[in-house]
Order: sequence, then C-alpha cells, then structure tokens
Amino acid sequence: MSVKEKKQILHRLEQLEKMPPLKSETSVVAMLEEKGISRRDFMKWAGSITAMLALSPAYSPLVAKAAELSDRLPIIWLNLAECTGCSESLTRTEFPSIDSLIFNYISLEYHETLMAASGWQAELSLHDAMKRYSGRYILMVEGGVPFGNEGRFLTIGPHAQTGKELAQQAIAKSAAVFAIGTCSSFGGVQAAYPNPTNTQPLSKVSNRSIINVPGCPPSERNIVGTLMYYLLFGNLPALDLFKRPTWAYGKRIHDLCERRGRFDAGEFVESFGDEGAKQGYCLYKVGCKGPYTFNNCSVSKFNSGVSWPIQAGHGCIGCSEPNFWDTMAPYEKPLADRSFHSVFGGLGADATADKIGLGILTATAIGIAAHATIMKIKDSKGE
Repeated sequence: MSVKEKKQILHRLEQLEKMPPLKSETSVVAMLEEKGISRRDFMKWAGSITAMLALSPAYSPLVAKAAELSDRLPIIWLNLAECTGCSESLTRTEFPSIDSLIFNYISLEYHETLMAASGWQAELSLHDAMKRYSGRYILMVEGGVPFGNEGRFLTIGPHAQTGKELAQQAIAKSAAVFAIGTCSSFGGVQAAYPNPTNTQPLSKVSNRSIINVPGCPPSERNIVGTLMYYLLFGNLPALDLFKRPTWAYGKRIHDLCERRGRFDAGEFVESFGDEGAKQGYCLYKVGCKGPYTFNNCSVSKFNSGVSWPIQAGHGCIGCSEPNFWDTMAPYEKPLADRSFHSVFGGLGADATADKIGLGILTATAIGIAAHATIMKIKDSKGE
C-alpha cells in the first residue's frame, strides 16, 4: 500500500466518521460484543475479508475500521422480479456470521420482505428514505426489470409504479448501485427463453455504473465484501467484462475446485451414484459447468460456510453467468453434448477472457470432453 493510497483511505474513513451514526442507541462494536464476538475474532474476520478482496495484510486494520463505520451509510434494498433467494442468502443462517450480523445491523432503510410496514406505509418509508438520504444511500436491487408492456408486468405499490420506474428513480438519487443476484445482474430466470415479459438486467435501466454481484443466490460474503470495499475506498472495485468484481469472480470454478486434481488425472463420475461419485471424482461428464463459470464458491461456500454444490456431489450449473438458464442447461450433461439455444445468442463465460463467441465456448467444451476420453483410455491401458 502506497503512502498516497493510505492517505486516500484514511481521508475516506475520516469522512465516514464525521457522519452521524444512523443508530445512535448503539454501535457496530457494541453489537458484536453483545453477540459474543470477541475483538480477536473480529480482527480475524477483517483479515479474511482483506484476503478475499485481494488486498495486502496491511489493509486489515482499515477494513476493520470501515466495518465499524458501516452504520454511517443507509441502504435501500429493492425487490423486483425475483424469488427473494438473495435476501435469504443473508438472513437464513443457523449461526449468524460476522458478515450477516454487520449486514443485519446497518441501516437498512427499506426492504419490503424484511420490514414490518406494508402498503402505503411501506411506500412512504421508501420515498422518505430516498429524499432524506438523497445522494448518500447505497442502492441494492434484487431481481430483474420487466420491460414488456411498458413495464406493467411488475407493478408495485399503491401508486402503481412499474419496477422500471421505481428502479430509475432510486438509481438517480443513489451514491452507488449494486445489482444483487443473477436476476438483477443479467435478467435471471425471468429472462430465460422465450422471456415473455422482456425482463432485462438492472444495467438496462440507467447509464449509471452498476456493480453486478451475480449468483443464484450469491454468497453473503460476496455481498458484504462488495459493501466493505465501497466503504473502504468510496468507489467500485476492478470489474470484469460483465461488471463483476474481479476479487470474487476473477477465476473459474474449475481453477479453484477441490476436484481439479481428479480432472487432471482423468478420474470422472460417469453417472450419479457410481463408484467415482463415492470417491469424489470430477463431475464434468455429468454436467459440471465449472470450466465456464467465474465465481469463488469453493472459497466462500454456503450454509454458514459448511459446503457448496460440488462438494455436496452435484456439478456447478453456472448460475453466476449471463443467461445461464439458456446457455448452461441441461445441467446434467456436458456442454459439448448439445447445441446452444438462447434467445440472446448464448454468450458464454469465456467472454470474460476476451473470447466472445459461441463457437469458442463450444470448442472449449469439446476440448475438455476429449481430455476426459483420452485420460480414460490411458487409464484403461494402465498408462
């Protein structure tokens, strides 16, 4: 960390510290102590977040300070065309992590699923928050945006606003915008072929810079980590071609997979439940889309960090990639075994490596299938 960069971060934290806390009755530090989180555990957490964000260990105290000041920035969370799975990723945890405790503590000014108010009272709360914190709040949007029939497929609240209109208003007054989950980032299942409501990603609503945090759902660590980065630097992190933070989505599932050694050895599950499945062999031949999917699932995991799909025995379905419902299905067959059928033409994950085109992705799949076949033949010959 350069001297200039450290000064910038310290100036950013000083600005946050001057802002009044939105919950004057307590603080983040007091809340964590009340929940039984020791200072040592908190600093270990800050160190893990620092490493996850691909920052040097010197940033750990600054990350901790940013977390302590996270109650200075209000958050408005909109639910558009979605299933609420992204919200559940944050709230449905048996043993709340520091990530979820901090997120639950910060000033969530509006979240229609979690708030007690409903109807006109909820609508009033939203517009009051947008007015009171104009230019200051962080906007998090869960769900795609229907454009069909002038957006009327998603009509919200007593004033019958469309989701498109509401998103445009909220984006215009925000300090930063995060598209949470694949539906908001890329359209999700609502945008799958034939997409009767013409659902589009949040980025189609505005020309503002939007950071995508895809996944169906994304892990809570990717959501909270993105928030911590913004708190620390006051701007967006380095993004890939699909506007995803590279610290979370910079590597393929295949690169970080615990079964990668099995792939390299040519040891593949041929069918679910076979001996290879019991031995933890590679799941590519039963449909794993890990080679085409960029995410850190094997590091962050799910269910309080206990497991993730590949560890549990099912291949990755590519849920953090654009149009995955169309380009990755059927989920139990390799990509090389079938043709793409997508209303959008099927841009695959390799586009993030500046390889835009359907043919290249399919060729990659064929190459992997060939590798699997060759290794199996060698194994049968005892080579």
